[in-house]
Amino acid sequence: MASIQVSEKPMSEKQRLKLEKFANKKEKQARQAQQQQPNGVSKEKKSKKQEVRAVESKDWVEETPVGQKKILKPLDDDLHKAYVPKVVESAWYSFREDQGLFQPRTEKNGSLEPKGKYVIAMPPPNVTGKLHIGQALALSLEDILIRWHRMRQHPKNGKSKRQDFSRPEFVQLCQDWKEAYHKEINKAIRRLGASVDWSREAFTMNPQLSKAVTETFVQLHSEGLIYRANRLVHRSCRLSTALSTLEVDQKELEEATKLDVPGYDKKIEFGTLTYFKYPIEGSDQTIEVATTRPETMLGDTGIAVHPQDDRYKDFVGKIAQHPIIPDRKLGIIANEYVDREFGTGAVKLTPAHDHNDFNLGKKHNLPFINILDEDGTLNSNAGHYAGEKRFNARYGVIEELKKLGLYTKKEPNKMLVPICSRSGDIVEPLLKPQWWMRMEPLTKPAIDVVESGELIIRPELQKRQYLQWMRNLQDWCLSRQLWWGHQILAYYISIEGEDGGDDANDDYWVCGRTEQEAQEKAEKKLPGKTVTLKRDEDVLDTWFSSALWPFSTLGWPDKTSDLEKYFPNTTLETGWDILPFWVSRMIMLSLKLTGKVPFTEVFCHGLIRDSNGRKMSKSLGNVVDPIDILDGISLDGLHQKLLEGNLAQNEVKNAERYQKKAFPQGIPEVGADALRFSLIHYTQASGSDINFDVKTMHGYRRFCNKIYQATKYVLGKLGDGFVPRESSALTGKESLPEKWILAKMNTATKQINQALEEREFARSTQISYRYMYDELFDIYIENSKAIISDGTPEEVRPTMDTLYTTLESGLRLMSPFMPFLTEELWQRLPRRPGDNTSSITIAEYPEYESSFDDPRSKTAYELVLGCSKGIRSLIADYAVKDKGVAYIAPLNQMSHDTASAQLSAIESLSGKTPVDISILKAGEVSPTGCAVFPVSADANVYLEVKDRIQDAGKEAEKVKAKLDEARKDQDNIDTLKAELSKSRKRDVEARLRALEETVTMFGKTMV
Repeated sequence: MASIQVSEKPMSEKQRLKLEKFANKKEKQARQAQQQQPNGVSKEKKSKKQEVRAVESKDWVEETPVGQKKILKPLDDDLHKAYVPKVVESAWYSFREDQGLFQPRTEKNGSLEPKGKYVIAMPPPNVTGKLHIGQALALSLEDILIRWHRMRQHPKNGKSKRQDFSRPEFVQLCQDWKEAYHKEINKAIRRLGASVDWSREAFTMNPQLSKAVTETFVQLHSEGLIYRANRLVHRSCRLSTALSTLEVDQKELEEATKLDVPGYDKKIEFGTLTYFKYPIEGSDQTIEVATTRPETMLGDTGIAVHPQDDRYKDFVGKIAQHPIIPDRKLGIIANEYVDREFGTGAVKLTPAHDHNDFNLGKKHNLPFINILDEDGTLNSNAGHYAGEKRFNARYGVIEELKKLGLYTKKEPNKMLVPICSRSGDIVEPLLKPQWWMRMEPLTKPAIDVVESGELIIRPELQKRQYLQWMRNLQDWCLSRQLWWGHQILAYYISIEGEDGGDDANDDYWVCGRTEQEAQEKAEKKLPGKTVTLKRDEDVLDTWFSSALWPFSTLGWPDKTSDLEKYFPNTTLETGWDILPFWVSRMIMLSLKLTGKVPFTEVFCHGLIRDSNGRKMSKSLGNVVDPIDILDGISLDGLHQKLLEGNLAQNEVKNAERYQKKAFPQGIPEVGADALRFSLIHYTQASGSDINFDVKTMHGYRRFCNKIYQATKYVLGKLGDGFVPRESSALTGKESLPEKWILAKMNTATKQINQALEEREFARSTQISYRYMYDELFDIYIENSKAIISDGTPEEVRPTMDTLYTTLESGLRLMSPFMPFLTEELWQRLPRRPGDNTSSITIAEYPEYESSFDDPRSKTAYELVLGCSKGIRSLIADYAVKDKGVAYIAPLNQMSHDTASAQLSAIESLSGKTPVDISILKAGEVSPTGCAVFPVSADANVYLEVKDRIQDAGKEAEKVKAKLDEARKDQDNIDTLKAELSKSRKRDVEARLRALEETVTMFGKTMV
């Protein structure tokens, strides 16, 4: 597929200057490099023969017309000799999309097929930039589930400074931004191979979804669940809006720390506790308090102490005089909320600027005095500090308290500082009239469905977190002082001839689906009055529309066919961090509005962190674009992308330092399949976070190449005329190796399906890797080479059939993990007679077949593998380069018969060093002058070493060390007999005997 092009967006002057500086820097480096070489000539000697440039992936040109089945090139051309991601991935996605393979399959009458449905409503990515690696993780997990279920024949449905402008201009600017990044995001999703049903793509501000938002707001307001109130919100002064909890990062400080705050020339100190005294009215007494935010004392209206604190029992009920605001009096109250061990045990109360103080203020009827304007400057309630910036006022207040003799001290204090994740501003609690949603009536049903098991949340830890969150849920602030989003459907009523009412009073507001409906409601509410309406300029929190996603995307509030067939959804796959902010709200609103759960399962994956375990952040330079992993990127390329963002110069320097350390050679080309497999492999069922390592991903590219090369080999051996049998059923003519690999394939099939059912994603990749790499490629294909080259036609045909069955099934097993590579290779394999399946995407996923189970053959072939492993191990231990002599000593007749029949297989699997292998009779005396490798309770392997060792004593000591290990195993068996199988006990006992005999033999050699 074509690389994603950078959208042609206007470049800011800041970005232009950064890029210009970067270009000048590169030019200077180039000049310096040239000056170091005389006349600009390389010091390296010129080759006598002109070097031929190696073919690179950038040379690939896809000839297949978009949407058509890929034109497969010969595997011996330059770009197909090895696995090249770009070559393999090209053309397949558009073909599958054009063929409608990602859409759900239904009966002719439109009803669901007998196997039912499997639906994932894919979370909508924010159009605030490109996809990041965390979203690539979510897409990979969602898509493996969708592809797995699709191949198991379930129908699927995957869904996937404004004040300088007028509102219409700003909205259009956002729309243009959305369109540009929408295209880039969709390209990235396609390149990652996500098999979503694009015909059902939705956007939360589309007309149908906006209709759902309108219906929900009006309905819940009419029921009293949405209301108007003057309450504390998280306020970003920099962005001039309220924030959701999710948009607030809590920065933990261990001690006094100076932080950069937008709008200030110098850093501001946090992480300190400032102590000062309030005079007691009518006396010379004072009461000392401590605070982390000294400037908020300008809004203090009370002081609280613990009722059982003897230090302050005589102060309760008295009045403190504000030292800076002359007419301000502060009542001293008692409340058990106060922590007697913190600070002085007396707490200043600022109800309008602190969430805890807000609750105490309500309970004790304290005045609520707001001292902040929305831009972060102080208002007239702050006395002579009016107009000052909040943190400038902080230092002014401290100096004034010192002059008044009321300042006591300052000390370091561990604390959390709330920081706006988008602007880096310090978030302020601010009293503001907003729209709120009552949570209490909605939480009980949402708790019940999880506790009853109707809706499953995995892992268990996240289920507990969800329940804890729901049981302590506060009302939800819906208002955002923004222009991009769903404008709130509420209208303020002005009554002709009357003064304006309280903006926070719900009685002066009406809601309507249209302004006409709102007008009618207002006139009905105030009969006989002349009223005019003004629509609230705020928009709804983005999580409001997102909470409707599972059913609004299917047509709700209309009763559509999609809603009837595909709702509730089946699975939601998401990061654990948005469980409380998004998932809980989807559950509550779905139960409220549809009477049904939105989905029956939630799986929460861990967060991707950098290689040092840090959260990914643009300012750290550790945010990785998945496209850079797919295509590869140089270190200079990574640096240049930093300059295209909006990072401050010091942040660019920090980010460059990290990139140099983490990606000294840049990021190599990995490809979509290896990236997907890596991300799925990282995902533990526990939902633990993931430390990102591009080296691991590049390692899985080598795995992709192994699959590619092994398939090339099989295709070459099968030949153009090979026609597979009609089915993979056993014929009875299979040899021992064939029975073994078919049993291994069957076991892998069973285990992978079970792992995916249980959302054990990492285990599913481990099983598939072991089957494909270790068992199929390294063992069976190696074993088959001798049969194909030297066997009779009667032996070769079953081998060919088994090669085909095990490889073709393996590709189908791997397809949900690696959709591009498996399609490319599967399409090159011949189909079984009558199989007209157009794509591996819709081929049947392998299922467990009991007829392939063969414990006896499995045990027998494990003996073959054990013997060949033993020979390889001994040859390596004794550095045998020339021809070696080995013996297999069976310990019973059955193992003798197996080893004798499978001698050629043992020879082919024993490595490249030539070795003569003899099979002793069962019970025959062990050969002398040999080193031993105890295979199991069924056999030992010996290698002649008498002419290869200089010191028999040293050899005896080496074997004694192994003997000691075996005795420890024996001790463990004696301790845990009930827990160990009989076969394990027999293996250890046989190992002991073989090692004891070898120690004795070397001892005799010494004498």
